[in-house]
Amino acid sequence: MSRLVLVLGDQLSEGLSALAAAEKGSDVVVMAEVSEEATYVQHHPKKIAFIFSAMRKFAARLRDDGWDVRYTRLDDAENAGSIHGELLRRAEETGAFEVIATQPGEWRLIEALEDMPLRLTMKPDTRFVSTQDEFDTWAEGRKALRMEYFYRDMRRKTGLLMDGDDPVGGQWNYDAENRKPAPDDIAFSGPMQFTPDETVQEVLDLVEARFGNSFGSLRPFWFATDQAQARRALSHFITYALPRFGDFQDAMMNDNRFLYHALVSPYMNVGLLDPMEVCRAAEDAYTDGHAPLNAVEGFIRQIIGWREYVRRIYFREGPDYTRRNALDHQRRLPDFYWTGETDMNCLSKAITQTADEAYAHHIQRLMVTGNFALLAGVDPHEVHEWYLRVYIDAFEWVEAPNVVGMSQFADGGIIASKPYVSSGSYINRMSDYCKSCRYRVQDKTGKDACPFNLLYWHFLDRHSETFAGNPRMNQIYANWRRMDDGRKQTILSEAEAFLETLGA
Repeated sequence: MSRLVLVLGDQLSEGLSALAAAEKGSDVVVMAEVSEEATYVQHHPKKIAFIFSAMRKFAARLRDDGWDVRYTRLDDAENAGSIHGELLRRAEETGAFEVIATQPGEWRLIEALEDMPLRLTMKPDTRFVSTQDEFDTWAEGRKALRMEYFYRDMRRKTGLLMDGDDPVGGQWNYDAENRKPAPDDIAFSGPMQFTPDETVQEVLDLVEARFGNSFGSLRPFWFATDQAQARRALSHFITYALPRFGDFQDAMMNDNRFLYHALVSPYMNVGLLDPMEVCRAAEDAYTDGHAPLNAVEGFIRQIIGWREYVRRIYFREGPDYTRRNALDHQRRLPDFYWTGETDMNCLSKAITQTADEAYAHHIQRLMVTGNFALLAGVDPHEVHEWYLRVYIDAFEWVEAPNVVGMSQFADGGIIASKPYVSSGSYINRMSDYCKSCRYRVQDKTGKDACPFNLLYWHFLDRHSETFAGNPRMNQIYANWRRMDDGRKQTILSEAEAFLETLGA
């Protein structure tokens, strides 16, 4: 009796645990483009096109390798509209009553699979460096689950940038060297771009017809959609951008959307690139003298440190994590998050770029769009859903901890030891946004004052009972206490007036 082997759109790896547990000659691979996955949030059209294109190419590769693949396109007349519906349809078609699946990266899908009237064998997703058991053992008894210490264990486990038991260079972390402000220009043309082939073009036409009203531009579309292209994109980054990546990884520029960033996260997150393959390529660049240690260590840390860490936090914390709201923020997400139409240049640039590219780098997400939402007291679930919708690399296991925990402090400090808030001075230091902004970043009050300056102190004041005792924020609150009462009142009243305009 054949079994069904489920392959999801973010599981496009030949070494997938479900495929490894199946029999090529008898079991049936099920892949499906379904409306439920495309619409449970209104995804950016580039994200839908990227996943569907990569799925179609991966299905063809499996067929060439001898697998019986039953593939359902979105416009197929018999499409059941959901993953569990397609599995039931294929079970009736083949007579199968068992499904082999690799654990999905969202609780929503895990629960849907477990609720089916078919026997389910759920295999762990082995495409990560760590395991959940490893992480839970590491976390047991710790007062704080800080990524830095988990990252060091991942370095020891993988041997990446290690000299015996010690880190290469004598330090675990070179982040202090990776905070240079925006340069005058960038000597890198951006990530490798690919012309849509016939398969991709067909998907683009389908997505345009079905999701033409979604947030964001579908065309031009240039992402890699198969393993060979993804590897070329990685090689391009390693050769031309990695040497300067570390220096300017936190910088932001009006006229350069990519700086020295890799944009390989979408390819890792759907399975076209293996994380260790990516890290080894970066390590080789250091060993060969092509890229400096600060750049390579910072890049590797994002993958075996941060990426692994948030994966494990997501599954450790459970299905309710996306509903956490430790600061009780209730404001609606401002409309300009969907239009980019705001006089705050940093937000306008980050949001417009997101609409055009389905991409913004980590500091734009954390310290511009995320920072503003946190300062303004926006409901973190609305912020979470916005990030899940608009970015091509957003899958809930990676997006939710980054937003709910790191960006919005809605988990109460599980991930971050303090809220990541700043006034306009940080944005001014790390970008050239403020030079062309209608507001004046140097003004702390008044009609031209940068809203980040006003909202920063408003946030700290309204949450003083929560954060005044935080040792990392002692100096900040000391500065607030020393401020003249009249000046405090001016800041708070002007911040309130600005927040009222968001509702309007």
